[in-house]
Amino acid sequence: MHKVSGFPVWHFCFEALTKSNHSESIFMEKIHATTVLGVLHNGTVSLGADGQATMGNTVAKGNVKKIRVLMGGKILAGFAGSTADAFTLIERFEEKLNAYGGNMKRAAIELAKDWRTDRYLRKLEAMMITASKDEILVISGTGDVLEPENGIAAIGSGGNYALSAAQALKKHAPHLSAGEMVREGLTVAADLCIYTNHNFVIEEVK
Repeated sequence: MHKVSGFPVWHFCFEALTKSNHSESIFMEKIHATTVLGVLHNGTVSLGADGQATMGNTVAKGNVKKIRVLMGGKILAGFAGSTADAFTLIERFEEKLNAYGGNMKRAAIELAKDWRTDRYLRKLEAMMITASKDEILVISGTGDVLEPENGIAAIGSGGNYALSAAQALKKHAPHLSAGEMVREGLTVAADLCIYTNHNFVIEEVK
């Protein structure tokens, strides 16, 4: 398994924009409250998440909306981790998008830089997937911006399950739409992960 500095329990299934070319899956044991899955397929990107928020061993809420539509519907963002922290990061990401004319990759890189170096931001515990019709990116708090090599990204406690299901569907059922793959992947995660429910929010950009 490829170990990325600062993430001893995370496994990656993405190609870093700069260096990494390893194929593993992303999963963080510390974050228990969600599954977020993004699929880019046949010119459409779909990003979905369940609605469960968990505090310890208790379900605090079942209909949290973890997907945001930005830039007039051109860009999607989804988060796993602390809800308050994630909202702060999404707001900062939207500011970066506006500053860089909607260039998602540039905005993601600049956010990752701030997240790693800013005294306040680096304390925030969350992870993000951002998506446009052309690409999917994963943004972490260590300054990493990762791009999936196969057009599939998943984060959160059920991320491994959703990722595996989506990879199988993309390989063996390519006639399905990106949205159908996301829904099925989230369903598998919700069936297996106690921190993920079946209350899905799924958005698309074509």
